[in-house]
This record gives sequence, structure tokens and C-alpha cells, in this order.
Amino acid sequence: MDAGEPRARRPRLTWVAGCGVGLSVAYPALIYFGRGHVPVSVLALVLVGLVWLRRNLAFGVRANGWLAGAGLLMAALALFADHALPLKLYPVAVNGLLLAIFGLSLRYPPPIVERLARLAYPELSPRAVRYIRRVTIAWCLFFAGNAGTALWTSLWASDRVWFYYNGVVAYALAGLMFLGEWLVRRRVLPDYRW
Repeated sequence: MDAGEPRARRPRLTWVAGCGVGLSVAYPALIYFGRGHVPVSVLALVLVGLVWLRRNLAFGVRANGWLAGAGLLMAALALFADHALPLKLYPVAVNGLLLAIFGLSLRYPPPIVERLARLAYPELSPRAVRYIRRVTIAWCLFFAGNAGTALWTSLWASDRVWFYYNGVVAYALAGLMFLGEWLVRRRVLPDYRW
């Protein structure tokens, strides 16, 4: 390794965070396939479990109290109304909160993407910081579009469309966003490999 080359530190993934990520990914499928087969109260408990697991996510990023509160409120509404609509709105809350976190981090620096990048590279160049700010803006646009689409699918689309968008398409779009950013970063910032 060259003496001038940045050195990466690898964050650790705990088993609780791994379960939280797994349940997050499976959540739309559990809600979609569970409807009509298990009571809404059981599905509401899935959301409560997800909120509990997300309390300490990967890489030391703690879940925001607002997201936990929104998740618990939606679980309670689903339980008392005996209706799955509040459970279907959880992806809207997740994307809305991520938009708020990323957007506010632009107003009150450092941006969240920079904080995550500094876990691997504590010393970032000014060029890298400028690039990361643009990446944060791109993620804000992504979360805004995803939240709007998730809301539309929750309120006006069929359960099937809701599942396919929130359980398949949204993840594929996020994966494409990550891949696209990674490819651009390798070209723009070749010294950084996070």
C-alpha cells in the first residue's frame, strides 16, 4: 500500500443488525403473503419485532426514535383497526425518515454519507467531500421518489402492486443506485474503495 493512499477500516455487522436487515427486506413479503392467512395482530407484531431489531443497525448507526415511534404507532393502528393499511404505510415512513435524515444532514453538515464514508476513511480529501455532498443529494431525490411511490401503492394500488413495488422494485432500484454510485466513485475517486 502506498503511504499516501487512504487506509480503510471495516465496520462490523452484528447478528442483531443482520436480523434487522433480513426482516426489513422480508417485511413486504411477510405482510403480503400473511394477509388472509394470519390475523392482522400477528402481522402487527412483525412490525414491532422489526422496530426492536432496528434499534441498533449495522455500522453503529442507531435507528431514529421517530422511525421507531412511527413503526409502533402503525402497529398499534393496525392492531386496533384490525386492518393492514397502517402496516403497508411503513415503507413510506422509512423512506420519509431517510429523506429527512439525509436532507437535514445537508443543512447541518457533515452529510450522512460523509459520516458513513469516514468510518472507512477518517481523512477525506476536499474533492471527496464535494463528491459525497452530491451523492447525498442524489439519495435525497431517490428517497423522495421512493416515498411518493410507496405512498401511492399503499393507498391506491392493489396489494399485489404494493408488494411488487415495495418488496422487489424498490430494492432493485436501491441496488442500481448503489451500483451506479460505486461505478462513478471508482472513476471520480479512484483512491477510495469503500
